[in-house]
Amino acid sequence: QVQLVESGGGLVQPGGSLRLSCAASGSFFSSYTMGWYRQAPGKQRELVAQITNGGSGNYADSVKGRFTISRDNAKKMVYLQMNDLKPEDTAVYYCNAKSPFTRSDYWGQGTQVTVSS
Repeated sequence: QVQLVESGGGLVQPGGSLRLSCAASGSFFSSYTMGWYRQAPGKQRELVAQITNGGSGNYADSVKGRFTISRDNAKKMVYLQMNDLKPEDTAVYYCNAKSPFTRSDYWGQGTQVTVSS
């Protein structure tokens, strides 16, 4: 089982940057596909970025070129560097882990990102 704890959210002005971090506990972290999702008020949760156990990343079209996902397997950490933030990026951001063994999904508690002037 994996436990996930996000940090790094906050209030930022449009055009600003934030770096989200996700600390994972449990075994076999390096085998998991890790991702960041977000959910804005009144909207469904959506995939923002994902990184495979091999280090390949994919992104939602809305964040391509602005966000970068990365992982440090030795530290059991996943990061989301968010640049050129826009008001529409405002949401609760969740860290996700997908087990390649059980197909289970694990979620963190979420961290609020608010982009506003």
